[in-house]
Amino acid sequence: MARSILHMLSPLKHMSPFDINMAVDAGFDAVIPYTGVTLEEIRPLVQDAIFSRAPGDGSRTSIFIGGKNGGLALDMLDAAKKAFVPPFALNLFTDPAGSFTTGAAMVAKVKAVLRDKHGGDLAGRKVVIFGGTGVVAYCAGVLVALEGGQAVLAGHDGTKRVADIAAGIKQRFDVDVGYADGSTPEARRTAVAGAEIVLSSGPAGVNILSAADLDSVPGLLVAADVNAVPPAGVEGVGVMASGEPFGNGKALGVGALAIGNVKYKTELGLFRRLLATDKPISLDFRDAYKLALEIAG
Repeated sequence: MARSILHMLSPLKHMSPFDINMAVDAGFDAVIPYTGVTLEEIRPLVQDAIFSRAPGDGSRTSIFIGGKNGGLALDMLDAAKKAFVPPFALNLFTDPAGSFTTGAAMVAKVKAVLRDKHGGDLAGRKVVIFGGTGVVAYCAGVLVALEGGQAVLAGHDGTKRVADIAAGIKQRFDVDVGYADGSTPEARRTAVAGAEIVLSSGPAGVNILSAADLDSVPGLLVAADVNAVPPAGVEGVGVMASGEPFGNGKALGVGALAIGNVKYKTELGLFRRLLATDKPISLDFRDAYKLALEIAG
């Protein structure tokens, strides 16, 4: 059998050591990073990889797409698929900055807590997502919308960028995602009015919602926070929280390490799926979500 080779592509100066470690631990025979890769270079790189091995070895050749831009990663994934020349193909997996698997893990954990503790799911619920210009929020917004929830991206710098992101999501996935101003404490309180779920994916060590902010949302059921660096993005949500009550209402918290546990297992599981398949496959955050749901229970 041909050896398993993973080519890891990033538009950035460095390939993430986190992703390299995960790939090596998953069991690839060879892991080769490429940095500074442009969208235009995807086609020749893919074709170099597919034409150097027999068509039957396509499932033993994989390309991982990293970086920090969700839209660019998905464009690179599409470009890679278009570079195939049947029967020549290979495996594809994109997870820029680990954000696709993080967003998938966060939504999967929240869905599990809703089901187990509140007897419901995401459909029809208002879900406000802070850190709305980031890739984790992008991923979470699409997943919530696909589940029938009312996703709202809150932008720390106002509505312009999150409005553009929401429009891009509509164009790419044909789902509706709302947007809101999250630039001031007053704007954030307005954004969360009527919310049943809050997802915080803002920068590490930045408090986004205070206890007083949360007290103004009496219908809040679950708040999840991917920030593991004090102070918490959502005050009162501990990093180990996995559905424990916090605050003064009926809200339950989901913390960064509980989400991270699912994220780690999801990313490792997808790398191993590349190794196990006998036909070329392509994986993005929707595939990560399916696996994260299994892992979250």
